[in-house]
Amino acid sequence: MAQTSVVPDNLREELKDPYRRQGRLLRTWNHNKTLWLLFLPCLLYYLIFRYAPMFGLVITFKDYNLFKGIWASDWVGFKYYRMFFENPDFWPLMKNTLLLGLYKLVFGFPAPVILAILLNEVRKAAFKKFVQTVSYLPHFISNVIVASMVIMFLSPTGGLINNLLGTFGIGPVNFMNEPGMFRGIYVLSEIWQHIGWETIIYLAALTAIDPQLYEAADMDGASRMRKIWHVTLPGISPAIVITLILNIGKVLEIGFEKVFLMQNPAIYDTADIISTYVYRVGMEQGNFSYGASIDLFMGIISLIFIYSANYISRRVSETSLW
Repeated sequence: MAQTSVVPDNLREELKDPYRRQGRLLRTWNHNKTLWLLFLPCLLYYLIFRYAPMFGLVITFKDYNLFKGIWASDWVGFKYYRMFFENPDFWPLMKNTLLLGLYKLVFGFPAPVILAILLNEVRKAAFKKFVQTVSYLPHFISNVIVASMVIMFLSPTGGLINNLLGTFGIGPVNFMNEPGMFRGIYVLSEIWQHIGWETIIYLAALTAIDPQLYEAADMDGASRMRKIWHVTLPGISPAIVITLILNIGKVLEIGFEKVFLMQNPAIYDTADIISTYVYRVGMEQGNFSYGASIDLFMGIISLIFIYSANYISRRVSETSLW
């Protein structure tokens, strides 16, 4: 049976002719050159600062020597990966990192969704703006100041929390030296710092819900909870799914700076995570190849997480990143 082509004859002839194809590209450039020029800085930024540094990952397979340079250093294969997997600290570090990431996902992810829904139900615009402004502000405070505030508030000598406990006759508690309390303190500080900023996405999604849906629900006699369940949540579910997929990909990518500032040797049992371990072996001990190997391993695991979450979401809800 003869096969029919879906490419029009005139376009097929044009693609065969290199001069005509070049002319077509030139016409496309002339037609969209303003958009291409606007896109150029973004493209250069990613090429120079995001993709070019990836060539440095080759040191994970080399015994990197600062004086020899990357290419003159000796190849060692998977030596540093094996060293990390056989390290007795491997499983404690994985456990601490995974638990801290899961706590943050389970308790931190729903918090901005709940706040956005509650703000959407507020009828007084002035109060709504006040709450939004107050909740946004902590996001602009640096992690150094936030960690200092947490340590100061929880101090056993004059800290705000211990002063409150003292009014109920409870003795001073050294919160920052209790390994069992670190994860809760960290997750609460993360929620406080970022809850307002993360509600912006959901508040924007709420504005896209058709008001006629709420009017129809009112005519049916639906209560506020019914309207939230049957109108509000379905309306923002695509935004929730997308942000959930992105957050799952970050389960193992706990921010280094804040954990490092809040931890101390007394709580290493729960506060020592992979990113702080990488800092110690990579920067303090100067073992760059070992530190880069661990970091690359974590990046691959995070990629598997986000790809799996995206695949499951696409199959279950037909909402996905790609």
